[in-house]
Amino acid sequence: MQKILFFLLLMCVQSVTAQRTDKQLYDKLAPLLAAHHGQAGVYVHHLKTGRTVAINADTVFPTASMIKMAIQVGVFHQLQEGTLQYRQLLTYRDSLLYPGEDILGAFRDSQQITLDKVVMLMLTMSDNTASLWLQALAGGGAQINTWLEGHGFVHTRVNSRTPGRAGDWKLYGWGQTTPREMATLMEQIYKGEVVSRAASERMYRNLTRNFWDAEGLRMVPPDIRTASKNGAVDASRSEVVLVNAPHGDYVYCIITKNNADERWDRDNEAWELLRKVGSAIWQHYEPNSKWRPDPGLGQF
Repeated sequence: MQKILFFLLLMCVQSVTAQRTDKQLYDKLAPLLAAHHGQAGVYVHHLKTGRTVAINADTVFPTASMIKMAIQVGVFHQLQEGTLQYRQLLTYRDSLLYPGEDILGAFRDSQQITLDKVVMLMLTMSDNTASLWLQALAGGGAQINTWLEGHGFVHTRVNSRTPGRAGDWKLYGWGQTTPREMATLMEQIYKGEVVSRAASERMYRNLTRNFWDAEGLRMVPPDIRTASKNGAVDASRSEVVLVNAPHGDYVYCIITKNNADERWDRDNEAWELLRKVGSAIWQHYEPNSKWRPDPGLGQF
């Protein structure tokens, strides 16, 4: 009897999953991911219809800079607890420097900046010095991971500078996630479900100001509001995007790893995949849109 009940339950779950899957969109995206020289996963959710596409959506991938979205959550959790103030004055020290081309790293020792501007640099410019400073102010990677685990995120974790996660750091770098979980975090922020409604609104507004808009965002008309965060290291390129589209909001996350093409040129295969996926999703949901990307894509 138990076996029969289990079988019926399994059939019900499969039926619901099949009903929620957007088969037409799946058929458009699956060949794009299959052709990639590396491993790729995507999760798409149309918020109005509830229809989804999941391809390797629960596979663990590196986040690269997408983990900064979780760091922002950690900061706002501390703001909610009263241990930080959003516009409090901070003092930059040279010991915070993460070598690279970051804006914050060009500050002089003892120069001051408010916390909200450091958050802006982390998300808009993907400033690594700002991000590591904020990770520490949020209580460190372990504190952020505790929040993530407590709110149902099984795989999304901060690895860098986090005790006990050296092995994960070697495998995935700064952070790790799945396409489904990263898209879900973006969706929950948009819906006002993370930390508080007021905190979620501020976090979402911060995520609408992305300087790095040459992949999936480039495939959406410039008058359409989007929120996003990108990630890029040699062998992994990724993007999570929420689009306020005319026929209903949708969110998606695409991540790649073990990429054969590790170049940093504009025509990198993984970046091209991100553009193709972003374009396919927009055109699927907005088939009557007359807008097309500028043929001089990448010129500016």
